[in-house]
Amino acid sequence: MGIVFQIFWIIIVVSAFLPMFKQRRLERARLTLHRSIEKERGSRLITLIHRQESMSFLGFALRRFIDIEDSEQILRAIRFTPANMPIDLILHTPGGLVLASEQIANAIKRHPGKVTVFIPHYAMSGGVLIALAADEIVVDENAVLGPVDPQIGSYPAASVVKVLEQKDVNRIDDETLILIDVAKKALSQVEQTVFDILKDKLDEGKAKELAALLSQGHWTHDYTLSCQKLQELGLNVICGLPRRIYELMDLYPQPAQRRSSVEYIPVPYRGGESESAEGNSDSLRVWYK
Repeated sequence: MGIVFQIFWIIIVVSAFLPMFKQRRLERARLTLHRSIEKERGSRLITLIHRQESMSFLGFALRRFIDIEDSEQILRAIRFTPANMPIDLILHTPGGLVLASEQIANAIKRHPGKVTVFIPHYAMSGGVLIALAADEIVVDENAVLGPVDPQIGSYPAASVVKVLEQKDVNRIDDETLILIDVAKKALSQVEQTVFDILKDKLDEGKAKELAALLSQGHWTHDYTLSCQKLQELGLNVICGLPRRIYELMDLYPQPAQRRSSVEYIPVPYRGGESESAEGNSDSLRVWYK
């Protein structure tokens, strides 16, 4: 009876720690492939991957979005990167806060080295704003991007503004009038942001045209823009991802618990080389915290 009891508790302990060991092994595999890609491309690799699309709690869906924590981490990663070193950013996101997305986009645009954004599946809304700031966008042939028109609460800003065209202003309540005013400002601000991002990549007329097309509610917010469509719009987009990007994405399964959506090796790189974290147990402790 005593042996059976001991075996029972051993099974309980092993079952409790097995998920942790599996997660450690997965993180180690990600880190190894992450470093391998960096050495192969001579770049700083950053991932912005939101993988909680299907998680739920008490019947409510839990989703991750681009937030201030994401922008803080990516800006820190860029500060750790030498000016002449390329940056590769893997994007998998439904979008998020305009403020956080703008911060990341502006930091990418200011980085002197080449910035390449890889999109294996989708990047919507704020994710598109970030992608537009890159020097090159590499997209899976079946991946999609979308427009960047702002949303006011649960409504598209462009649709809120159209209320004025359909109703007498004297018959519109004060709260709706305030929403219309905010929506107008949001549309103007996002259009200007997109133009500022594109004006150094396209001629001024084309940049203005594309900024208006993407930000002014020409499509629904979840409208999909394929790789071919993006090329037709005049953006520097390449169709077809390197195989190793898919391999890295395979190591980001739907997590059982929350993790940081931004990962990079958190140490400054020297010069044009990306040889810094190997054998450094302190940096690995930071990585796995």
